Order: sequence, then C-alpha cells, then structure tokens
Amino acid sequence: MTPATPPPVPVHDLVLRGGRVLDPESGLDAVADVGVTGHSISAVSTAPLTGHQVIEVAGLVVAPGFIDLHSHSHTVAGHRLQALDGVTTALELELGLSPVGEAYRVAATEGRPLNYGFSASWAQARMAAVGGLPHGGGALAALAHLGAAAWQRQATRAQEDALLGLLERDLADGALGIGLIVGYAPRVRPEEYLAVSRLAAAAGVPTYTHARSLVEEDPETLVDGAEEIARAAGETGVHAHYCHVPSTSHRHADRVLAVLERVRGEGARVSTEAYPYGAGMTAIGAAFLDPGVLAASGRGVADIVLAATGERPRDLDRLRELRAADPGALAFLHFLDESDAHDRAFLDRALLHPHTVIGSDAMPLTWTDPTADPLAWPLPPGAAVTHPRTAGTFSKTLRRYVRELGALGLMDAVARASLLPARVLEAGVPALRRKGRVRAGCDADLVVFDPDTVSDRATYADSTRPSTGHAHVLVGGTPVVRHGTLLPDALPGRPVRR
Repeated sequence: MTPATPPPVPVHDLVLRGGRVLDPESGLDAVADVGVTGHSISAVSTAPLTGHQVIEVAGLVVAPGFIDLHSHSHTVAGHRLQALDGVTTALELELGLSPVGEAYRVAATEGRPLNYGFSASWAQARMAAVGGLPHGGGALAALAHLGAAAWQRQATRAQEDALLGLLERDLADGALGIGLIVGYAPRVRPEEYLAVSRLAAAAGVPTYTHARSLVEEDPETLVDGAEEIARAAGETGVHAHYCHVPSTSHRHADRVLAVLERVRGEGARVSTEAYPYGAGMTAIGAAFLDPGVLAASGRGVADIVLAATGERPRDLDRLRELRAADPGALAFLHFLDESDAHDRAFLDRALLHPHTVIGSDAMPLTWTDPTADPLAWPLPPGAAVTHPRTAGTFSKTLRRYVRELGALGLMDAVARASLLPARVLEAGVPALRRKGRVRAGCDADLVVFDPDTVSDRATYADSTRPSTGHAHVLVGGTPVVRHGTLLPDALPGRPVRR
C-alpha cells in the first residue's frame, strides 16, 4: 500500500518570525509566527511557518496596526509621521470632509502611505448650504473658513434641508459617518444637531462630535455640550462618538465622563477618545478663541501660541489682528498644564477611563519654508511645524502609561489603539471588521515594536521629530517602515469606505 502523500506546506509571502503576538480580540499573547500573503494575514502559528521572505522579530511585539479615528493629517508627509508612530489607518472623522467623493479622489490620485477614510463634514456642508461659501477644497479650506460668521448663523428650514441633502449625498458616496464640530458654531440650534444625528442613525453610522461648551464654562450656552451628545444618543439611537474629551472638558472631564456612563447604563451607544497632551491646536479664527468669549472658558491670550512663528499674542487687540489677518492659521491652545500634578490627573483619568480609545487629533503640517519639498524625506529641518501629537500620540501612550506608570497593560494599550477604534466603526463599515486584529483572514495591517524602547520624540518646540521603537509597519502586507526606517516610495494605503 502506497503511503499517503503529506499535504504541501503552505509558503507565505512573508513571515514575521518569533515575535510576541498580541491579538486583543482573542486575548492571544504568545510567541508565534505571523504569515502574510497578499494583503491579508494568512496564518498565526506557534509552530514555525515557511515564507518566501522571513523577518526575525524575536523580542519585539507584533500587534494590529493602530487605527487613528481622529487625524487631520491627510498628506503624504503627515502619514509618514504617523506611520513611524505605529499607525496603519488614519481616518478624518471629527471635522470630516465634504464633498467626501472629492476627498477620496484626491487621496487616491496622490497616493497615501496609510489607509485613509473620511466622514461627511457637517461644517463644510453647512458652509455651503447656510454660509454660501464654496463647497469643498479639503481641510485647509475648512480651516480658512472656520471663523466665518456666515456659516455659523441660524439656518432656515430650506437651508437645513439643503444641508441634510449634502450629508446624505456624502453618505451615499461612502462617508464613514458624520463629523459635527458644533463647538465651532455654538449658537446653532440643538434641533439641528438632533436632525443630523437622526440621519446618521438611519444610515447605521456614528456621529463624531467636537462638543459645544459646557455649562461650567459658558452658562449662556444653548445646551451643555456633554448633555447634548448624551441626549442625541438616547433620543435617536445614533452611536455618538465624543471626540477628545480632555481638550473640550478641561477640568470638568470627570463630570463629562459620568454623564456618558449614565447614558451607557441606559443603553445608549457612546464612545470617547483622548490624546496624552495638555494643549490642543486649532485655527486661530475659531469661535471659542473670540476675544469676547475667551475669558469665560478660564483661558487667556497667554495660553495661545501661533504655530508658525511661536508668537503669544500680547493682548486681546493683537489676538483680534491675528484672527483678521489669517483666520485659518494654526495655533496651540494650552488647556491643562502637564507639569502640574493636579492638571495632569484630569488628563490621565480621561485617557485611562475604561471606554476611552486613543485618538491623536493629528494636525496638518504648516510649512514655514515655502521652498521645501513636501514629499522630501526626512523632513527638511525646520521646514514645517505641527502639533507633537501628530508624530507621537501612540508612542507617548506606550511610553508613559505602559512602561513608566504601569497604568495600562500592554494588551489594553494595544486594544485602545486598534481593536476598540475598529469597533466604533465596524457595525456600519464592514471593512473595519478585518482590522484591529491579528488573525488569519484579517488585513495585514501590522506594527512591530520594541516595548522597552518605543517612545515619542516630538515636542512643542520640535514638533516633527518622528517617534522611535517601531521596527516594522505593514499596510495591507506592504512594508512602510522596515527595520525602523521609513520607505519613502511606499504608498500602499487604500480607501476605507462605508
């Protein structure tokens, strides 16, 4: 009798050999090989795998690539900084873009290192439908118009219908939800916010909200920002994502988190995010930087720093001049003092809350050298500025909260950067069910890092210094970072659409 022929041993395109594999969905935490074939993970095995190419990663962590739900850094240069922070999917969800088809076409034409996707932008749709401003132009156009009074005024019924129509069109074009930066138009009727939430709920996708002011900071607000989001989740059934809780809640974050826990307990779907920095960044023309309302929030001109020049406005008159001259100019806004233990505790509690995911709020690069090549790598020294969170959010979380404080376990930190963001989206965006996991059949979006050395390096003074410790970053099976070095020609990013 002829012995049976053993089945052929599968040969994978690439094998990551002998790393500590973390899969936050299954709880797998073991030394294993990970096989990659094409765009997908083809095997995860504690027995050796065979590959056409083998990379030894013993002593390193192999984890799902990080999913950033809150990135305004849409360009190749911005994606490169985020790749070196372990990010494999960068999504613009809080501001969003409209028309969303334009945003996807631009990214596809230019190519991107990371996977990309966009929500429908309530603000840009409102700029067109209510403010009569040009529709589209990307994030820079949105920033330039943020301070314009025309789009912030009350909408007529016809204008609100036109606004909802534009958002419906964006959802039909694949938008990943609706971004609502209602904090930038704080006198908009709460009924409009509810109408937009109903539209998102009917489409089965989340809203992503920059909340309007809290009653503690603006007693005249039409509705408390936290209660508005909670009410919308309860009344409409929408999944309401509360963006960057510390940067809009400041020293009232504990109260905001309690509000969200209350509505979760009542069955509402709400999620939250945070980044580990005590300063935000926004266009200097933003409504909440208006000299007439600035003091009510407990901040002053000394808390504002113009990103491009480092200027701190000397007084309210100078702030008015800067807002008039270039309302889209980016500025740091310091809201918590990271060197003060009391302030830092608010930031830590928000980030460590059990339902918080990590979101960077990565910002566009401001080019201070107009002759610089935006596709050059490494970035020319001093040619551009951004917020350090663009380059360092995920690495700072691993350094500070896992390695230094021991406040997060490594698996928990990885889950907050990968699986939990995927779960915010996956009910309405099936593509996210294949991300945030290390499992056969899932997308080969992977990060390999050294938990003992991974660290952020970007600072407010030197904001474009890439993070370190990420040895390999694969996007759809294609290396974007290899042996710690970014590959400038790698543009494997693919669109994520509803």
